[in-house]
Amino acid sequence: MSYLWSMMFVGSVGEGVAVVQVVQAYRFALDLTPVQERAVLSHAGAARKAFNWSLARVKAVLGQREAERSYGVAEELLTPAVGWSLPALREAWNAEKEVVAPWWREVSKEAFNTGLDALARGLKNWSDSRRGTRAGRRVGFPRFKAKHRSASSIRFTTGAIRVEPDRRHVVLPRLGRLKLHESARKLARRVEAGTARILSATVRRDGGRWYVAFTVTINRAERTPARPSSIVGVDVGITHLAVLSTGECVPNPRHLHAAQARLWSLGRVLSRKRGPDRRAGRKPSKRWLRASARLSRAHARVANLRRNGLHHLTSRLAREHGTIVVEDLNVAGMLSNHRLARHIADAGFGEIRRQLDPAGQLGVLWW
Repeated sequence: MSYLWSMMFVGSVGEGVAVVQVVQAYRFALDLTPVQERAVLSHAGAARKAFNWSLARVKAVLGQREAERSYGVAEELLTPAVGWSLPALREAWNAEKEVVAPWWREVSKEAFNTGLDALARGLKNWSDSRRGTRAGRRVGFPRFKAKHRSASSIRFTTGAIRVEPDRRHVVLPRLGRLKLHESARKLARRVEAGTARILSATVRRDGGRWYVAFTVTINRAERTPARPSSIVGVDVGITHLAVLSTGECVPNPRHLHAAQARLWSLGRVLSRKRGPDRRAGRKPSKRWLRASARLSRAHARVANLRRNGLHHLTSRLAREHGTIVVEDLNVAGMLSNHRLARHIADAGFGEIRRQLDPAGQLGVLWW
C-alpha cells in the first residue's frame, strides 16, 4: 500500500488541539478474477471511446472553421464552435451515445465521464499553454488514445464506493466486490471512526497490475516536527542523492542502474518475438505479450523501489525539521544532457521537490 499526498489545509481548533483537513490518496493492489478484469477493461474501453469520439468532433469543427477562414468567410458566418468544458462535452455525448455507443448501458456512466473529463482537461491545458497563461513546458493538442498505448484508468465519483467490513474487499459501481491484495485496515479504521470520507476511487493498470486509489479527506491532528526551529538545506545530486546542510550524505541507490542488465536482457527477448504491426494489421503473439508483461513488471519494480526510497527520505526530513530549503533545479532542462539524463531520471530530483511541496503540508522555502 502506498500513500499519495495532496495537502489542503482547513484549520480548526478543538479542545486546544489544532486539527487540519488533508486530502490523501490510499492506493491498494487488486487481485481480479478473469471475469472482473474483462469488466474493468470494458469500462476502460468505454472511457477511451468517449474520449476519442469527442476529440474527433472537436477536431472536425476546428478544421472546418480553419478551412472556412482560408476561403475568406466572415468570422460571424463560420461554423459554430463547440464547447470544451466537461458539461458541454457531456451534453454532446449524451445526445449521440445511442448511435455512437448503443452498448452504453452495459458499463457505468462514470466510465464515459472519465474519458470526457480527461479530454476537457487536456483541451484546457493546450489552450492555456497556447495563450501563455499556463506555466511550464508547452502543451500539445490532445491525441487519440490507442488500446495498447494508453493507460487503462477509470475514476468513480458517485455510487457505491466503500471498503467491506473484512477490509480485504472493496465495492465499486457496476464492478461489484473486488478483492484486495492487502488489507485496507488503515483506511477502514478512519472511515469507521468518522475522521475520513471517501471522495472518489480510481482503478488503474500500472506495470501489469491493477490498483485502486481512494481519494479521501482526513481530519487529523496537526503534526509538529521534532525540531520546529531547525532549518535544513538539501542539495540533490547524482553521486549522493541528497547532501544535507547538517553534513549527512544520503547515498544514491541507483535502482535503474542496478536493474539495467536484466532490463536489457528482457528487452532482447522481447525483440525476438512477433510483435504487433499496425500497418499490416498483425496482432502480437502470445509469447510477445508474456515477454512484454515481464519487461513491464521489471520497470514497475524499479519505479516502486525509487518511490519508496524517496518517500522515506522526504518523510524523515518533514518529521525532524521545521523548515526545509531545497535548491530550485530545472530538471526538465537537465534531462537534455544525454550523458546524464538516465542518471538524473533514476535519482528522481523532480519527485523530491514535488513531495516537499511548498503549497502543501510542509513549510518549505525554495532557495
